Amino acid sequence: MQTRNRIMDDIGQLMTNAMGVAQGAKAEAETAMKSMLDRWMADRDFVTREEFDAVRAMAQKAREENDALKARLDAMERKKKA
Repeated sequence: MQTRNRIMDDIGQLMTNAMGVAQGAKAEAETAMKSMLDRWMADRDFVTREEFDAVRAMAQKAREENDALKARLDAMERKKKA
């Protein structure tokens, strides 16, 4: 009976080790894929979300300034005609 438990313990240890190796391989594969994807995206000159949001905010501010200047110009033209 002692031999049977020893075999089960060995099998259990083997399965535990196999799961550890599989998890390590999974983590390594994920890291490699992320690195490859980051490199691919960098080669394509994609912008980051932060860069996009910054440019969008700049465009919004410029649009608001243009609207304000247009309103001032329209007011000046109306005043000149009167």
